Amino acid sequence: MIVADSSASLDELIGALRCLPGVGPRSAPRMAYHLLQRDRAGAARLAAALGHALEVLRHCERCNAFSEDAVCARCANPNRDASRLCVVENPTDLAMIEQSQSYDGMYYVLMGRLSPLDGIGPRELGLDRLIVRATDGVVREVILATNFTNEGEVTAHTIATLLGTRGLAVSRLSRGVPVGGELEHTDIGTIAQALAERRVL
Repeated sequence: MIVADSSASLDELIGALRCLPGVGPRSAPRMAYHLLQRDRAGAARLAAALGHALEVLRHCERCNAFSEDAVCARCANPNRDASRLCVVENPTDLAMIEQSQSYDGMYYVLMGRLSPLDGIGPRELGLDRLIVRATDGVVREVILATNFTNEGEVTAHTIATLLGTRGLAVSRLSRGVPVGGELEHTDIGTIAQALAERRVL
């Protein structure tokens, strides 16, 4: 969206903000005007932080998440269980699992998922690096924590197939009724999956 009577630099700012997920042709100008008119200090801080992050952050050699060091602090932590490797699609998924405080193993972040329609196959996703990481002789179990979308399921199935012949235990996150959820407000697909994955009490 080009704002009438705006300058080229303002148009460039609005266009740049549109690269963010969920930011469309209406919200991008609002963000730009807010930063310029009401929070110029915040805009400067945002620009500096983004520039610094682009300069110093890279991918951890072990888990592929973002890190300032060759190996991130999580991977270098000797108190984590190196025999378990949890595979997630994105750093945000890793953060959610960490917040649950229910897992103390290692991670591998795919930075995406298989999507043949978008031209993202095993090579583009770098599954060869994951195979090398998972078969380092230390990992005993690989936990597939990709999302329960069509692409996430294909990704999990492909990884399970690649690792299945390498002597590793491969598991998948289970699906079911959420904690505190009520059946009448749960979709039928989730209920069906919860019944299929029921456990003995």
